[in-house]
Amino acid sequence: MAILDPIKAQALAVRVIPHVAPDYAQLLGLSPQQPSLGLITADNDDALYVAVDEATKMADVQVIYAHSFYAGARHSSGLLSGEIIALLAGPSPDEVSSGLRAAVRYLEEEACWYAANADGSIAFFPHVIARAGSYLAKVCSVPPGSPLAYLVAPPLEGSLGLDTVLKAANVRVCSYTAPPSETNFMGAILTGSQSDCQAAAAAFQNAILDVAANPIAY
Repeated sequence: MAILDPIKAQALAVRVIPHVAPDYAQLLGLSPQQPSLGLITADNDDALYVAVDEATKMADVQVIYAHSFYAGARHSSGLLSGEIIALLAGPSPDEVSSGLRAAVRYLEEEACWYAANADGSIAFFPHVIARAGSYLAKVCSVPPGSPLAYLVAPPLEGSLGLDTVLKAANVRVCSYTAPPSETNFMGAILTGSQSDCQAAAAAFQNAILDVAANPIAY
């Protein structure tokens, strides 16, 4: 592995429940128009968060639950648990399947982390979303279709990176995860124009690479 090599996520388990049991549907808060459910786990949480947001743009589905597991994929509760589970609800099994296919494709092809050092032991996520889907729009309290910069890194690197970004790009924080997250990272989602979100991701990347190259500097 080399610096800036992509680190791709992987779906671990995917299933469709064509007709959710009424008692379970009530627990999940499903509407009568959402009889079908898709379940997915993956080995990276932030990659799946952006992937299920993509699913909402590609199919008639809603993310009704998505949550990271504690300590990360290396300490998961089982072989197929990874570090996150997400649930997609929709009007039919076919629609839910379409959403899951979109999520898996985006997860494995687009939602890349990157190595900040030669062995990949420092990794970061400088991801730009051109148009937010319904899920991240709700998380960030922005209109659907808003550009987003979804930025994640280890605690110190990310904290420095966020400060750097806010000084370098015309963006505002619309979601913030203070360190440590469930997986011991930190992150922020910012919004602005698409070009400003791209500038934010670039500034974030430069800050992370600088810390990785020279950790002790003050």
